[in-house]
Amino acid sequence: MQPQTARDADRPNWVLTTTILASSLAFIDGSVVNVGLSSIGATFSAGASDLQWVINAYLLPLSALLLLGGAVGDRYGHARILIVGTAIFGGASIGCALAPRLMWLLVARGLQGVGAALLMPNSLAILGAAFIGEARGRAIGIWASVGAVMGALGPVFGGWLIDTVGWRSIFLINLPLATGAVVLAFIFIRNPPREDTPPALDLLGGVLATASLGALIWGLTIGSAHAGWTPLAILLVCVGVALMLVFLAVERSKSERAMMYLALFGSSSFIGLTLLTALLYGALGALLVLVPFVLIQAGRYSAAQAGAALVPLAMVLALASPLMGAVAGRIGPRIPLTLGPLLVAGGFLLALRIQADAVYWTTVFPSVLLIAIGMAGAVAPLTTAVLASVDKQHVGSASGLNSAVARTGGMVATALIGGVLGAAGPVLLSAFHYAVVICALACVAASASAFFLTLAAAPAPHQ
Repeated sequence: MQPQTARDADRPNWVLTTTILASSLAFIDGSVVNVGLSSIGATFSAGASDLQWVINAYLLPLSALLLLGGAVGDRYGHARILIVGTAIFGGASIGCALAPRLMWLLVARGLQGVGAALLMPNSLAILGAAFIGEARGRAIGIWASVGAVMGALGPVFGGWLIDTVGWRSIFLINLPLATGAVVLAFIFIRNPPREDTPPALDLLGGVLATASLGALIWGLTIGSAHAGWTPLAILLVCVGVALMLVFLAVERSKSERAMMYLALFGSSSFIGLTLLTALLYGALGALLVLVPFVLIQAGRYSAAQAGAALVPLAMVLALASPLMGAVAGRIGPRIPLTLGPLLVAGGFLLALRIQADAVYWTTVFPSVLLIAIGMAGAVAPLTTAVLASVDKQHVGSASGLNSAVARTGGMVATALIGGVLGAAGPVLLSAFHYAVVICALACVAASASAFFLTLAAAPAPHQ
């Protein structure tokens, strides 16, 4: 990818605003839908596996196609694909609001995932090209912090809409954001001319990635539900793993023409960043689903109250991410990426104190606050390290890969919590406590991967 044009360089704040509006669609949608799961389940008489698919119908195409979305942006222009993805997301949001049946809702959620897979890596690629050095770290920190604020306000406002209007209205929140992002992208972002010929798109890789993740998540969803590990569940997991191996073989044969540029995994640093992303965001994905669900089902919170329960997470991210982005630009990511996940693990262990009659400020809040502090120490440094670890020609693919790994981690975690979503009464809290211990262990492993494998992952401040 070439540097931004002079027009873009003269308007860096508008470029930043555009990328924030576009990426906020994904931040808001995920958090708001988590708060609405109970209401959606009541409307469609949906069971635990159905509720898992309300989330994963979105995460599946998002995870599988993020890699292709970054490559499409590298080929056709990041601004152009950002606009297309944002428009798809907005249209699919209308489909979610009007869905007459659960199946139609799942289809619309899938289209939202396709749109997000196009807009997410390209918004980050545009941002990464518009700033360099410490300015890039600060810009990414602002991008992450504003996204966190939007993600915090979404569940609160969305919860109020659920309580007063109904869950369908939460999808309409996306429309003004999508409209604003498209308009600003048309005005302020241009696709610079390329001097080289971009490689052909890896459509076979996209099909194999989608099929392998789909089979794997389907199998895990069945296995985690009341039916347990039936022959069908085991078969689907095996098929998913086999297709993933085929996908990796195809990507290896295509080298730089592949949507997953496997040469990136030639260094232990990139492997460490990938492992950390999968583990940390998997644990976070489970938290964002389980806490609102448990508070509504066991604690008798309203949707608005459950949405507000996670506001400290987003607010701490908003305040601390710009600082940590700048710090990572000066000292490198290894220290914050090692300490941050350990604090997150401690926050998960504090969640063991959450009971049906627990007071929010003495039980839920301390857990959420500590998790927030730990995530603030990791989010911006991780993003900065990933963008700095590749050359400019592959920044779109690298950001797409990192985002895909993060969403895949959340998707796998969601597929594995069927036992919690299907439980009730004291069993629900026991299952929740078991899940948070697993999440804490995942965060400890994420910290270890950062400490031992990211020795050379410090960003290059003058690139």
